[in-house]
Amino acid sequence: MTFKEAMEQEGYREVRQMKNGEGTGILKMNYTYGLHVGLNELGYRGRYCYQYKKDAIEAILSYEGEGDPIGPWIKYKGSDGERLGPGAKEV
Repeated sequence: MTFKEAMEQEGYREVRQMKNGEGTGILKMNYTYGLHVGLNELGYRGRYCYQYKKDAIEAILSYEGEGDPIGPWIKYKGSDGERLGPGAKEV
């Protein structure tokens, strides 16, 4: 079974390997779509949460692991901390 097939069995979509060698994929969360980076069979390094699936897909198609992905991501959560993104709304 390939890495892509294994991740798709876990529910990830748009699974691919970035130029930096890390895996990435999109997973439907409770309220958002998570663009997961550093994805492997044991977990992931971090995720960017998007409100809309179309924005997550657009971002993953161009993201290569450097800086932050494009689009209105709401929040990043990962091994290096958490931060709000351009899609975050102030309450």
